[in-house]
Amino acid sequence: MDIDQLRKDTPGCAQKIHFNNAGASLMPKPVIDAMVEHINLEATLGGYEAADLKAKEVAGFYDSAAQLLNCKATNIAFTSSATNAFARALSCIPFKDGDSILLANEDYISNQIAFLSLKKRFKLKILRATSLAEGGVDVEDMKRLMDAHHPRLVSLTHVPSNTGLIQPVEAVGELCAERDIYYLVDGCQSVGQIPVDVKKIKCDFLSATMRKFLRGPRGAGFLYVSDKIITQKLEPLFIDMRGADWITADEYAPRMDARRFEDWEFPYALVLGSKAAIDYALAISLDQITERNKFLCYLIRQGLKSLNLRLLDIGAKQSSIITVEIPNRKAPDVLNALRKENINTSVGHRNFALIDFEAKQVDWALRISPHYFNTQEEIDKLMDAIKKIVA
Repeated sequence: MDIDQLRKDTPGCAQKIHFNNAGASLMPKPVIDAMVEHINLEATLGGYEAADLKAKEVAGFYDSAAQLLNCKATNIAFTSSATNAFARALSCIPFKDGDSILLANEDYISNQIAFLSLKKRFKLKILRATSLAEGGVDVEDMKRLMDAHHPRLVSLTHVPSNTGLIQPVEAVGELCAERDIYYLVDGCQSVGQIPVDVKKIKCDFLSATMRKFLRGPRGAGFLYVSDKIITQKLEPLFIDMRGADWITADEYAPRMDARRFEDWEFPYALVLGSKAAIDYALAISLDQITERNKFLCYLIRQGLKSLNLRLLDIGAKQSSIITVEIPNRKAPDVLNALRKENINTSVGHRNFALIDFEAKQVDWALRISPHYFNTQEEIDKLMDAIKKIVA
């Protein structure tokens, strides 16, 4: 991995020390160029005409995303975000009054709220598996709850946003496959950070975003949809002319691929930027990215420990999201103090991860999320800045 070249590819590296890749990473130049080129085409040719001219490249997005997740292009739908992808998947599950949804305590806040909203409409039961003392969902408790309740849906956030945990999505997928239970995985923070293989996970859906570890544009995401879902003709609640054909006055037929979950109106510049971002990550390789990130995270975690700060990350497998308690300081003050040092980080508040943060007895945590283009020199500057804050 040529770090110098990767940083040259990234204009933001000359301006900022960026440790907020779990929020929105810095885009590399090929991503920026792909979007700017298409916007200029739309400005000079017209939107429809520019889309026609770039039809082959747009179609290439599905091939690239499929290669990233180890599936077929027909299993991929482009969406406006991971949350949008998640909601489209959730809206197609054939819930009935009395059904249950099984999830983990650490699942993402927007997913938790969506489940509670469904609970009001369908009288659903929300089941939460216990967390292990060492961190992460208890797979045995998930198995017990599956057998006791046979939930309509199991949902799991692969890498929760406010803890450094990597959940055992493959082990849970095995249980769901054996029991023929719909399985929805939130891959918002994992895709682009670590290898993600939907065949190994055995999920029915996986939602992802472009702006985080894939280093793509904001306002872009995608959804993996399994062949089982496509064959069963499950469809999003508000399907439109992109996802279906109107065949008689009172009848439509859903298209037989994942694009059933898309809208007809399409941000073509973002699609092309997304393709460029995925291709960029694939060219480096997710295995190399994972190893580089492990090294960077080790340096940061050791540095924080040397400052006698409490790391909040637990779990057998940890990700490139580091959460740390900064005692006797207010979140905005810490965030702004780091920004004055030209360092980008972010903050997780108690209501972002209510169950998890209540268990850890913290009101907020500083979130540091390095990525492969970060350097040891930048980590040293981060530690010096935090040392000043806690002094």
